[in-house]
Amino acid sequence: MITTFARTERNVSYKEIHRELVYGFQLTYEMTYVFVGCRRQGQCSSALGRCFPHSITGFFQLLWEFIYYDIVLPLYHLDDRFLLEMISIVPVVLTVKFILGAPFVIALLIYKWRRRHSSANNTIEDFLHSDNFMPIRYTYSNIKKMSNGFKDKLGEGGYGSVFKAKLRSGRLGAIKLLGKPNANGEDFMSEVATIGRIHHINVVQLVGYCVEGSKRALVYDFMSNGSLDKCIYSKEGFNTLSCKKMYEIAVGVAHGIEYLHRGCEVQILHFDIKPHNILLDENFIPKISDFGLAKLYPRDNSIVSSMAARGTMGYIAPELFYKNIGGVSYKADVYSFGMLLMEMASKRKNVNALVENSSQIYFPSWVHDQYNEGKDFEIGDATTEEKQIIKKMIITALWCIQMKPSDRPSMKRAIAMLEGDVECLQMPPKPSLCPEPMTVGNLIQTSSDVELTCSLSAR
Repeated sequence: MITTFARTERNVSYKEIHRELVYGFQLTYEMTYVFVGCRRQGQCSSALGRCFPHSITGFFQLLWEFIYYDIVLPLYHLDDRFLLEMISIVPVVLTVKFILGAPFVIALLIYKWRRRHSSANNTIEDFLHSDNFMPIRYTYSNIKKMSNGFKDKLGEGGYGSVFKAKLRSGRLGAIKLLGKPNANGEDFMSEVATIGRIHHINVVQLVGYCVEGSKRALVYDFMSNGSLDKCIYSKEGFNTLSCKKMYEIAVGVAHGIEYLHRGCEVQILHFDIKPHNILLDENFIPKISDFGLAKLYPRDNSIVSSMAARGTMGYIAPELFYKNIGGVSYKADVYSFGMLLMEMASKRKNVNALVENSSQIYFPSWVHDQYNEGKDFEIGDATTEEKQIIKKMIITALWCIQMKPSDRPSMKRAIAMLEGDVECLQMPPKPSLCPEPMTVGNLIQTSSDVELTCSLSAR
């Protein structure tokens, strides 16, 4: 028998207490919640035993009390077996969440990746349709078919690879397949923008292009005699190209650069003039190629915005490295042309640490001393006429590679020097690789190659 032992005012005998303890009794009580929030000007509800705070602090206090009294304390009073069952379920729940959630996460990542590349492709598409020039657009399958599955590789560089192809018209072409285009396709758009809008006998002609997903390619006419570097440095090139032919190529390159600077609607700065980027057709007519680093500016811009050094070591203008010698302008291409012209005239690298005579390590400095002392630069069994041509090319080159941009001629003036009489040319100041004196404050960007050549030229 269970009885309710309610609170009463009457006296209870020992017998009654004994009976209740033997047979048992039911105890009822009321729990009163005490909320700190009530003391913080909260509004209490006696029916719910809850406090409704007016302030943010009171709200978080109420949240904490709910977690403690309604979740933590009940769990504390559960028996151990139930808690173990609850804990054993947790790994199962996490596994199910991972299995169901992982595909959604992967799908989200793929969506974002495709959206980024789609945005880049849309940027390129908008650019390609913004101008009147529209070279032929090829599909990737067309590109692959014309190149016979990319079997005949003509060359390779940082931009990607070049393959020989047979175009649909029947003539030969060259396909430049870009290897790792940057995220927004700047190199691709730069090349299409420059070559697609210009037509000059000394600039390579863009036939078409391909944009398909991440695959991008440019199609050019085929240059059967390859690049100029093979003619300058190889013994075979030395024997096949006469001094006069090398001179004609140099003049052609100069006309091409002058056209980029002054002959177009906009001023085009190439920033990567070097032997590798001069292509030769079946008649050895030079074509300036590879405009991936080119920049377009208004024709009246004498100085362009400052930028990081761009180009190939040995041909980069010093103003792209050093402060206080002059701003970046079209004179940067003049410098690169001067270094190219010097190598064409001497048929050797401008900097060569392997020569026997240390004074010839930096060739421009050595050959300047030779001519100043009244000596000729001897090259093979050159005739008197060829020696004059070589001297004219070297003196023009020495003017083009002056340290300060203001001391260099324009390309128009360089052409006049090349096509003029050698007796009318004056010797420029002796060239150097580094400004004098060289201080850390004058150096914007350096490299091991520049430091090496500077130390060598100082000897």
